[in-house]
Amino acid sequence: MSRGVLQPSQQKLAEKLTILNDRGVGMLTRIYNIKKACGDPKAKPSYLIDKNLESAVKFIVRKFPAVETRNNNQQLAALQKEKSEILKNLALYYFTFVDVMEFKVKFTVNFDLTKNYLDLVVTYTTLMMLLSRIEERKAIIGLYNYAHEMTHGSSDREYPRLGQMIVDYENPLKRMMEEFVPHGKSLSDALISLQMVYPRRNLSADQWRNAQLLSLISAPSTMLNPAQSDTVSSAHHLLSVGFILCHGALNSDPAALSLWKLALQSSSCLCLFRDEVFHIHKAAEDLFVNLRGYNKRVNDIRECKESALGSMHRERRKFLRSALKELATVLADQPGLLGPKALFVFMALSFARDEIIWLLRHADNIQKKSTDDFIDKLLNRINESIIMSSFVNTMTSLSVKQVEDGEVFDFRGMRLDWFRLQAYTSVSKASLGIADHRELGKMMNTIIFHTKMVDSLVEMLVETSDLSIFCFYSRAFEKMFQQCLELPSQSRYSISFPLLCTHFMSCTHELCPEERHHIGDRSLSLCNMFLDEMAKQARNLITDICTEQCTLSDQLLPKHCAKTISQAVNKKSKKQTGKKGEPEREKPGVESMRKNRLLVTNLDKLHTALSELCFSINYVPNMVVWEHTFTPREYLTSHLEIRFTKSIVGMTMYNQTTQEIAKPSELLTSVRAYMTVLQSVENYVQIDITRVFNNVLLQQTQHLDSHGEPTITSLYTNWYLETLLRQVSNGHIAYFPAMKAFVNLPTENELTFNAEEYSDISEMRSLSELLGPYGMKFLSESLMWHISSQVAELKKLVVENVEVLTQMRTSFDKPEQMVALFKKLTCGVLKRMTIIGVILSFRSLAQEALRDVLSCHIPFLVSSVEDFKDHIPRETDMKVAMNVYELSSAAGLPCEIDPALVVALSSQKSENISPEEEYKIACLLMVFVAVSMPTLASNVMSQYSPAIEGHCNNIHCLAKAINQIAAALFTIHKGSIEDRLKEFLALASSSLLKIGQETDKTTTRNRESVYLLLDMIVQESPFLTMDLLESCFPYVLLRNAYHAVYKQSVSASA
Repeated sequence: MSRGVLQPSQQKLAEKLTILNDRGVGMLTRIYNIKKACGDPKAKPSYLIDKNLESAVKFIVRKFPAVETRNNNQQLAALQKEKSEILKNLALYYFTFVDVMEFKVKFTVNFDLTKNYLDLVVTYTTLMMLLSRIEERKAIIGLYNYAHEMTHGSSDREYPRLGQMIVDYENPLKRMMEEFVPHGKSLSDALISLQMVYPRRNLSADQWRNAQLLSLISAPSTMLNPAQSDTVSSAHHLLSVGFILCHGALNSDPAALSLWKLALQSSSCLCLFRDEVFHIHKAAEDLFVNLRGYNKRVNDIRECKESALGSMHRERRKFLRSALKELATVLADQPGLLGPKALFVFMALSFARDEIIWLLRHADNIQKKSTDDFIDKLLNRINESIIMSSFVNTMTSLSVKQVEDGEVFDFRGMRLDWFRLQAYTSVSKASLGIADHRELGKMMNTIIFHTKMVDSLVEMLVETSDLSIFCFYSRAFEKMFQQCLELPSQSRYSISFPLLCTHFMSCTHELCPEERHHIGDRSLSLCNMFLDEMAKQARNLITDICTEQCTLSDQLLPKHCAKTISQAVNKKSKKQTGKKGEPEREKPGVESMRKNRLLVTNLDKLHTALSELCFSINYVPNMVVWEHTFTPREYLTSHLEIRFTKSIVGMTMYNQTTQEIAKPSELLTSVRAYMTVLQSVENYVQIDITRVFNNVLLQQTQHLDSHGEPTITSLYTNWYLETLLRQVSNGHIAYFPAMKAFVNLPTENELTFNAEEYSDISEMRSLSELLGPYGMKFLSESLMWHISSQVAELKKLVVENVEVLTQMRTSFDKPEQMVALFKKLTCGVLKRMTIIGVILSFRSLAQEALRDVLSCHIPFLVSSVEDFKDHIPRETDMKVAMNVYELSSAAGLPCEIDPALVVALSSQKSENISPEEEYKIACLLMVFVAVSMPTLASNVMSQYSPAIEGHCNNIHCLAKAINQIAAALFTIHKGSIEDRLKEFLALASSSLLKIGQETDKTTTRNRESVYLLLDMIVQESPFLTMDLLESCFPYVLLRNAYHAVYKQSVSASA
């Protein structure tokens, strides 16, 4: 094969074009960032907005490019101090403009080589137009040059050419029209060469549909044949701007005019770079209206502007939706087709990408499709045989074994050789004309495409489906996302928005590294916002479903059956109740009865919307955005945890003002309904809902949650202590041992709640289910804190009466002296002991409920703990025994010595009082209680009621208080609990026997009822026995006392 003579400017043509195109994109990126920085008051160089420098800047701009620095010292004096800072801070801007000038020079010198590579033409025109849009360009360049001259004594060497270029390109299109006059014929030939392929790319949706575009099943016989195509990507920018630069062809060549009008009809605006746009119709009209002989072209422009509507693109999008769905379905079912039909996939991605971008720009009044690189055949010549030999050698050296061995392939060199071959065979007088061998071109293009499938798959995906343009249309991007999320039928595609954020970093360029952090941060913030909004929407749907289910569960509560029972009874007895015309209450389950399938309830709509949205959340396990990994499911999990926490607390309906709160059983029902719905979420999305339950419910067993907010544990603890038990102390509520509940007493001022509905066995078990062992432990600790404060007050009373109590302790067998000493005592000890007994009785109910609940959940473990507690040897060290008691108490088991009470009272040890004195005070406290018991007989409310097995003034709770306080105090002070209780029993018996001798009926009004306290104390105590009581207090008195109170109860009821 003969060799042609290669001109010096034609050497390494392919390499030059590759480098120039890449450098052009880099320059566009830098100029774009300068324009955005100058348009943002926060990012604009401070020298351009400084009021002190305003006159100097205006002077430089007015005189640009010439600045007379020597004769205008007054105007420019303010810049003298800032010259070094100006040089430093504006250097990046200035030398970017210099680089643009250098790029322009290289383009002009090599134009005869690049005329067939229209993408370089587009890059050049775009760069110059974008440069002209930087309003502060003269100020920046002039300021820098002035600072340079003041510092170095002369202007920057590039300044004269740079300044002249800025002036020349005030109107860039007009200037480039003049600049391209010598090359008009070459450029028009290159553009007209697209007439065979561009119209096919610009077909309507009906034409696509008739041609079965992107369909794999339209021709089954060719399904396995490799796909081929010679259609180029959309080239609106090439044709629209290119024919303006060589406008002479529009009047002389009908083919050129037809192509140009077709391009003008496709878009009303073109994209310069990212979100910078160019209104092609207006710009072309402004240019041609002043040119002689172009009136027809002006009319053509106006006609094209009117017809550049969105109907064609709308129909295209409609077609692409169905075509892409079919393509995805077929390939998912038969992935083996992906090899031979890979081209279809990339065509589909490219078509979809173009239509999405068109829609994005038109929606924001900024419209233009992105332009792919286009390579033509008209280049220069060199020795083709060497390159052809390279192709053959590369392809024949490949083998299946290389694939099996996992060898990494790199075909970039081969593709560059094909680029070189196109260049060398396109020059004039080439021995091999590529235009005359179209089949060779098609074959090589197919080979090149499939080599990219091997080593550049990611790059191909980026090239055909990159949507990083959305990075610069944040407002439109967010609006589209919200619209997608609002429509239940479209919400399943909402995951595409955060996935698009993974594209953003592909729009960065190595020539502008400073924007990487800015774009990276934007991609992270948008991705985070999208995933967060998706999770919030799903959370809201789940919450609405939970609300519906809680309402349905509420209908099944026992309290709602009363009316139904009443209606049934009245119907049987034929009584008329209620108002006429009153609507009959619907029974639970009516909502599930449907007459036909067309009836859709609100719950159905919620479930449908949730399934669609969860499909999106579950679409990918994670995504990587700028080296950060996002997991959509974790967003949903996090939001569910937060909402579940707030919902549980909200469902308590606690009102601090009125002190109202939901009954534990009702709250438990609602929580279980809520949890059932949350468990069903696992059917939609792969999340661990058990982890949500564990995190939330465990936090609710603590005083505060992880956010420092109150929990149901703190709310219920506060309510039982400050509302229920306080009303017990005020005499409005009594503890009924027979019912194991607190019950309201008839009073003048009725309470706003029924104590029994909050303290019976079922409610306490529900409370234990909700709070769990940790929450019940916190409740116990809070109760013990109140007891410890009462004990502290009791100790103060003992200290006030220490001398009298000391004498009474040794004079209990001297009646006259005891009477005299008792009159010296300060009263109030029994009231506080009763309050302690009430609190301990409530705690006993709570512990019993906890034991019942744990016996159902962990029976083996509870039985093991109980067995361990019951077999502690008496001689066991107290510290070891207390550890066992603490374990048992946590399981709700009753203990001889309450560990929580011991801990609470231990913290009261005073530093000023010796252990011996503390022990003495504890002993005298028991004496004080014992000698004060006879005073209870004179109280009207001290009458014992057999029906409730207690007293209405709660003095029966003294039995529990006396035993547990004595056990705790003498454990702390290492005394003998049994001996101290024996002493107490002796003193109490002696004191009560004395009232048997009293003749005053007022003093002995309820003597028999008070006698029964001794029996209760012994029955409650693990340390006292009936034999011991018999030795102190005749049992016949107890028997007669029981007989008397029962007789009195019968007569009262009669």
